[in-house]
Amino acid sequence: MTEWFRDHPLITFVLLYAGLVFVYNKVFKMRRLPILKELVIYLLIGVGALILWLFQLDLRMPIVQCMAAALALMLVVRVRLAFTNRSHSDKKA
Repeated sequence: MTEWFRDHPLITFVLLYAGLVFVYNKVFKMRRLPILKELVIYLLIGVGALILWLFQLDLRMPIVQCMAAALALMLVVRVRLAFTNRSHSDKKA
């Protein structure tokens, strides 16, 4: 799998960037910022994605796979939270 990401560097970078943006939007973003600040934040996320991309390609670290695992865990937590909230609202009604 790591070799495939090595053979397709642009797809690897896009996956890393999209994963980092998703994590930022779901975990850290509290409110809407002015457009220039948003631009700076997404630019810095791009720099971080570039660093992780270099780790993935040059050092052969499984960064994309770890990002996928983190996103899967976020999905599990969100699903569990939704079921917990639903069961609490059913008990009140």
